[in-house]
Amino acid sequence: MTKVVVFHAGREEYALPIEQVVSIEKLGGINPVPHLPAYVLGLVKVRNELMPVLDLSSILYNQRFHEEGLFLLVIHTETLQAGLVVKEAKEILEVPEGAVTDAGLLAYSRTRYFDGVINLEDRMITKIDPEVLIGSLEGMKEIRDYVYEQKIPQN
Repeated sequence: MTKVVVFHAGREEYALPIEQVVSIEKLGGINPVPHLPAYVLGLVKVRNELMPVLDLSSILYNQRFHEEGLFLLVIHTETLQAGLVVKEAKEILEVPEGAVTDAGLLAYSRTRYFDGVINLEDRMITKIDPEVLIGSLEGMKEIRDYVYEQKIPQN
């Protein structure tokens, strides 16, 4: 069995592997940075770690979240720690073997970060691969470089 963190973006449920989720935080204190892609709301410091804040609704649906009470799902990948803005992060779910099937859109280049669909009795939850998600977003290399530069002490 694998464990995932289930959250809402739009009206759909999504999941991330629990081992790549650092924490779930209340959203607040975002520092806007000009000239970033539309899906990047700015930068935030969580537990003394500077990271970009990515609007998952903008990435998935091309529309921004315009709601109160949003959460920041802090994830880590091999190259970057980032915060994903989500509507609700409500549970840790144990996924039984055989419950994950290939998503029909896995071959579609714009959604290659969909890692499969978790099929439960009354729910279908799309599983996201955070490494592929971060790697597929335009401009993330420059954002990663900028965040890294901010960590280096200036003499």
